[in-house]
Amino acid sequence: MARPNTSEVRNLSDADITEKIDGLRRELFQLRFEQATRQLANTHRFKEARIKLAQLLTVQSERQRSTAS
Repeated sequence: MARPNTSEVRNLSDADITEKIDGLRRELFQLRFEQATRQLANTHRFKEARIKLAQLLTVQSERQRSTAS
């Protein structure tokens, strides 16, 4: 899973960003569940999902700040 460029994330619509954020949060929950039950094989998926989530949340907050001011 390659990390998306920030420019690619910025081209997404607000609805797409919100949808992807929800999906990544569900994925992280599922990964934590798998880790707790010792079924998780690829632990690197945590880092990838957190980085993607951080990128999406950053772009979302930038947009919210730009519309507020």
